[in-house]
Order: sequence, then structure tokens, then C-alpha cells
Amino acid sequence: MGERWQAVDDYIAGKLLGADDALATTLANNNAQGLPPIDVSAAQGKMLFLLAQMAGAKRILEVGTLGGYSTIWLARALPRDGELVTLELEAHHARVARANLENAGVSARVDIRVGPAADTLAAMTGDAAFDFVFIDADKQGNVRYVEEAIRLGRSGTTIIVDNVVREGGVLDADSDDERIAGTRALFDMLNADPRLDATAIQTVGAKGWDGFVLARVR
Repeated sequence: MGERWQAVDDYIAGKLLGADDALATTLANNNAQGLPPIDVSAAQGKMLFLLAQMAGAKRILEVGTLGGYSTIWLARALPRDGELVTLELEAHHARVARANLENAGVSARVDIRVGPAADTLAAMTGDAAFDFVFIDADKQGNVRYVEEAIRLGRSGTTIIVDNVVREGGVLDADSDDERIAGTRALFDMLNADPRLDATAIQTVGAKGWDGFVLARVR
């Protein structure tokens, strides 16, 4: 089944996305630099691009840069005077991402901040609100990251949280996997928090069986 999921993703990319030298170079550079191949798929990247445009985003927050693949998609959705702040724990990943963003021609719109995301977010005060937030980092921190996204956002801010199905692992209340426990805690938080309207969508494709949360700050 996984081969067929990949084939459908390839079909979608061929019909709707086309070749993209900057993104292909980004993935090749990530691989050469030893980064894990956990970027969003091309179709998911285009979805982020479209959702950010639909939201009219001028300020975007990303939690989890990796090599900048999703960052490039999001930066491309910004208007010329827009800004993207992206948070990355690993200094090596951030260095690779900076080179990729420069090659893609979007580095002027992107501010990469290195360090534990929870600490970086806590230190962010007084800036203009973010219109769009993409969270794709350690799953144990998802509740904290969404809380901070609400604080740093506004009424109408769009929040996307990736990897929330985990091949069905989200159903396992007794799992000792911290990523699953963190994801289940996120669903509990979304269920109880009156500040958000949210849903989640399962996905299959080149990245396997997973899904994402789509939420909006009330």
C-alpha cells in the first residue's frame, strides 16, 4: 500500500506542482548534511503555502525548521513586506537551513532563531501578532507550543500542527512513546480550550499514515 501512496503523491506533484529546482536542491542538501528525511511532502508543502495565502498571512511563525523545506514554502506565501520567524533546536540544522533559504531567494524574509523552542517562545513579547503558525517539532511540546501560538497570535490566527495521527498510535492511551503521549495531550487541550476551533485530518502519502490539526483562534 505504501508504494501506491507514494505513486499517488508523485502523480499529484507531477500534475499540480511541477519541478522546483530550489526545493529539490534543499532536499538534496539536507540529505548530504545528514539531516533526517522528515520534511513535509511536496503536496503538504503546497498545502501550507495555500493555507497561508488564504489566511492573508503577513507574519508567520514556524516551530521546527529542520533544513528549511517547509520554511521555503511558507516564505513564498508571504507578501514582499512579510516576515517568517522559524525556531530550530539544532545549530547544525539551522546552518543548513540558512544555506537553503539563501539558495531559494527567501532568506531576507526569514528569521531563524536557534535554541529550545519553549525558551525562545517565552522570550517573545511585544512583537506584532502572528497570522499563521506551523508546528512541526518535538511532539512532547505540542501543548506548550499551541499555548504560545495563541498568546502570540490574534483572533483569526491559523494554527497547523503536524504528525498528530502517528500511524494510529494516537489511539493508544497506554503507549510509553512520549510523542504519542504528547499528541494525546494536545487533543485533550484542543477539546477543552474555548479559545480555539479545531479539527484534525488523517493523511496518507509519501510520508506514510499520519495527519495534522487545523485550528483557528476565536
